[in-house]
Amino acid sequence: MKAVNVFDYLKENEYPGRGIVIGKTPCGKKIRIGYFIMGRSENSRNRIFTEEGKGIRTEAFDPSKMVDPSLIIYSPVRVYEDTTIVTNGDQTDTVYDYLAEGKSFEDALRTRTFEPDAPNYTPRISAVVKGAGYSMSILKSADGDPASAYRQFFDYADELPGFGHVIHTYRENGNPIPSFEGEPVLFEMVKEPFDAFSDHLWEALNEDNKVSLFTRSINIETGETETRIYNKNVKEAE
Repeated sequence: MKAVNVFDYLKENEYPGRGIVIGKTPCGKKIRIGYFIMGRSENSRNRIFTEEGKGIRTEAFDPSKMVDPSLIIYSPVRVYEDTTIVTNGDQTDTVYDYLAEGKSFEDALRTRTFEPDAPNYTPRISAVVKGAGYSMSILKSADGDPASAYRQFFDYADELPGFGHVIHTYRENGNPIPSFEGEPVLFEMVKEPFDAFSDHLWEALNEDNKVSLFTRSINIETGETETRIYNKNVKEAE
């Protein structure tokens, strides 16, 4: 698979939905994570990321406009010991609980399936980062059939420095919206500071549809982190 430029790749897609970006810096000393959400409806766009413990949570920007919180309010990022969990739904909590019980990422997601939002049947995308490696997963309907599910897992324990992968819920915009297909997309991690990486990721997302972005840099040796949060909706200072 030829590595893409992740910023160009995202710019060319009007609506990839929600997405996870993970890669190792060219120096091999750090792993960078990105998680973004997009929205077409007022309810989906009425969200922001806020910090919660070592992770983040989605919340309503304007609570009075919230219609149905069931699939849009959750904790996208949680940390269990030295493992960072990133997902596009409440399966974050499932993975966290299973890890706490000594079980695996895969064990947790085998108990879950895609979102019950017919006719889209939005996939659940998930990832865990530990040390120098990471794993990704997508749970999706079998060709749009709500009675069956594909549970796919991808392990990148030995990913080379300077490369990473991106996975997102939708292949492109549509009605219904077509699910992501194939393996997570390989990209080359450009040599640039963490802030520049974060800014470029935010700028690459479609201006009309982007809602929020979380990025984190993790020092593989020390576990030290840096975090950035971008919200299209910004609350005024009180």
